Amino acid sequence: MNNFWREFKEPVFSLAPMEDVTDTVFREIVMGMTTPGKLHVVFTEFTSVEGMNHPVGRERVSERLIVNDSERELLQRLNIKLVAQIWGRNPEIYHNIAKYISENYQFDGIDINMGCPVKKVFKIGACSALIGEPELAKEIVQATKEGTQLPVSVKTRTGIKQHQTEEWISNLLEVDPAAVILHGRTQRQQSEGNANWEEIAKAVQLKNEINPEIPLHGNGDVFSYKQGLQHMKETGVNGVMVGRGIFQNPWFFNPEKTEISKEERIQKLIEHTKLFEKTWSPEKNFNILKRFYKIYLNSFEGAAKLRADLMNVKNYDEVYSYFG
Repeated sequence: MNNFWREFKEPVFSLAPMEDVTDTVFREIVMGMTTPGKLHVVFTEFTSVEGMNHPVGRERVSERLIVNDSERELLQRLNIKLVAQIWGRNPEIYHNIAKYISENYQFDGIDINMGCPVKKVFKIGACSALIGEPELAKEIVQATKEGTQLPVSVKTRTGIKQHQTEEWISNLLEVDPAAVILHGRTQRQQSEGNANWEEIAKAVQLKNEINPEIPLHGNGDVFSYKQGLQHMKETGVNGVMVGRGIFQNPWFFNPEKTEISKEERIQKLIEHTKLFEKTWSPEKNFNILKRFYKIYLNSFEGAAKLRADLMNVKNYDEVYSYFG
């Protein structure tokens, strides 16, 4: 198995998998603003193994694994790895879908979601709920690895109600994942409070004692490239994953670019809209785009009015005509 996670030489940055955010369109837009060598790994949205395993549901769920040709070209040109993230709780189905993805798609890796804290997902015993079932979690990792030649990583959290970092991470390390990405919050915290990088540092220390070859990346409240580098220096993580930080600055992976003009922001918004329309119309709801409009339209005079106006547009043509 070729484990790309172990081959990086420079500080490693990845863009987190995010629901209704990191589709092929947004990944392409972000990569188009990236300085070569500053972004290394991107992820799909969360893909249900149960949904992929269902003959009727597969078509809808597999939308999450679509990769545009234009994105594929960027991935190759910038040498960025693309990882499919999957979730569920049945080891046999994980095995089947890992095999199916490997045979039918061109991904560089598979990541198991053991971190999503959303209550409805937690209630069915998936994602962060698996922290409370370490034996099942290990079985899932093993089953997935047996279904694919791709490297299988795990994205997770530090605990459920409280931090149980050392106990939980030592369990995960037993099944030799290709990498562990650790968000410094518990399930109960959701996105509240501050991410605890001291817990992530504990996990690094533990990993170095048990199996130093396994890369461990940190995640949580990284809002600038410089801050990410600082976390690497202070905690010893092999890399940093960026989630909500991309909403504060879509140019995150172009750290030299500190000033972005109003014109550039609007140009990027229109580019995003056109690519979204070309890729997803009419399958996906136009209103999904409005969450992205908020991230482009800020930090200039009149931005608040523009944001408010665009929250009222009803279709693609209204966006294009608004900007003339």
